[in-house]
Amino acid sequence: MLTRLAAWSAAESAQTFLGGYCVARSLDDGFLRRSTSAGLLWLAGAAVVIVLGAPVVRGVFAQLPHLTEPLRDQLVRRSVVRALRAATDGRGTVDTTAVSRLTSQTEIARDSFAGLVLAARSFVFVAVGALIGLMSLAPQFLLVVCPPLVLGIVLFTASLRPMARAQHRYLDADEAVGRRAEATRTALRDVVACGSHEPTAARNRRAIEEAAAAQRALARWAAVRTLAVATAGQLPVFLLLASIPWLLGQGVTAGALFGALTYILQALLPALHTLMTVLGAAGARLFVVLDRLTGPVPGSPSVSGGKPAPDPLSATVPVPVPVPVPSEWVRPPAAGATAALELRRVRVAYGPGARAVLDGLDLTVEDGEHIAVVGPSGIGKSTLLQVAAGVLTPDRGEALLSGRPVGSRPSPELAALRALIPQEAYVFSGTLRDNLRYLRPDACRSDVDDSVRALRLEPLVERVGGLDRPVRPDALSLGERQLIALARAHLSPAPLLLLDEATCHLDPVAEARAEHALRARPGTLVVVAHRLSSALRADRVLVLDGTRARCGTHEELLVRSALYRDLVGHWNDVRR
Repeated sequence: MLTRLAAWSAAESAQTFLGGYCVARSLDDGFLRRSTSAGLLWLAGAAVVIVLGAPVVRGVFAQLPHLTEPLRDQLVRRSVVRALRAATDGRGTVDTTAVSRLTSQTEIARDSFAGLVLAARSFVFVAVGALIGLMSLAPQFLLVVCPPLVLGIVLFTASLRPMARAQHRYLDADEAVGRRAEATRTALRDVVACGSHEPTAARNRRAIEEAAAAQRALARWAAVRTLAVATAGQLPVFLLLASIPWLLGQGVTAGALFGALTYILQALLPALHTLMTVLGAAGARLFVVLDRLTGPVPGSPSVSGGKPAPDPLSATVPVPVPVPVPSEWVRPPAAGATAALELRRVRVAYGPGARAVLDGLDLTVEDGEHIAVVGPSGIGKSTLLQVAAGVLTPDRGEALLSGRPVGSRPSPELAALRALIPQEAYVFSGTLRDNLRYLRPDACRSDVDDSVRALRLEPLVERVGGLDRPVRPDALSLGERQLIALARAHLSPAPLLLLDEATCHLDPVAEARAEHALRARPGTLVVVAHRLSSALRADRVLVLDGTRARCGTHEELLVRSALYRDLVGHWNDVRR
């Protein structure tokens, strides 16, 4: 295979040699001797050489897969072995990059390697043909062309490794900036609530400064590459032109000079420029990809310490450790009354070794009470509602609805005691009336009309053509879907309504109207709030901050809870 590739490449050397040699002879043996026919004959020979180059290129490409495909197969095999070892080593390591390595990264490595082989092979054999041609025309050409050519190649070769390292550093820094931006955007509310503006800004500045420094280093090495190309490709032309008087004095003919320029401008310079461009781009990509394909599995324990490397993004926001909630913040039910919802020492963690989202939470919500739950995102507000609804079983503790414990499989009677309305409202294909009666199929026409009026659904009813006209869920806005879900909850017989940011797509006026309507119906209302107005409308506010839960009125919490004061300040800033 290598022999056949070398044979086709040798033909390319011969093509390069004949191209410049025919130009030189067309002048010296033809046009300069006033023999037009001889000059045209030599130029015709050069044209034939160019045409015959097509089969040479085809032969080279036919041999290329024999080099690139074994490399790809070896990389795929190595990636599969690493992924299997990571999955079966008993440490529970998950290699999240396995699919990317098997597909895009191995393809990048194969294509980059193929480009490098083509460029390097072409330059070597073109350079051999050109140098032989220069020596056959006049050995003095080598004294002019070879020194800057060798100097430029040496300079470029010396810059390859640091250029690849700079490329690697820049890619890592650029990815780090993207991760920092995404983490900051996701945790923005937590950052504001926990007062972590300065530490977060400092980490972001460091990431941006590192990306800028990496980009400057990459630009410096790109300038070195440009200098190397100019030294090896442009400087020989300048020296050749500057040396014409000396060369003519040495007996070099005008045809030989034109032939030398042909070798440099038509063969050496394009091949050199292609080689350096491919090495600078595809070579850097190949270096980075091979480093990732052959490096340690991401997330696996390090060789030196035996522990996974810390995630620098995990410190975006200080994450407090949950502790048991003081019982002083739990309001006991009135004498002789049964609480609508009661949580007793509830603990929830998503996974055996995961940090608890709720830990030792006690909460009592009286019948007919309106509670708003607030706190940073990811602190456990939705988890609390899922436990209360019985769709999530706590690791420890229990939840009670109207005094009855909610087990892992709640009975239909218990399920009828509560309705959970999530942020993503569910609307099915059917009539608007059927959607509203989803939780109460036997609702009469007047009850449906009351819910429509209470939630101000008349414009939507008119737009779809009436309650008995079918609706297409994809034709409804997010706010309209939420209004349908809220009207469904209003019509529901469940005495306990749990709203998990179920009004986030409504404007403040529509949100206030919906909460007033749900509060006016008989029963209890628990709302995960995303606006200050929701907290102000509630009888009590439950603040979750990961270290403790505080429950009280708006005025009480302004005095007792620093986090609640921060949230109120954030909400006021957003409202302004």
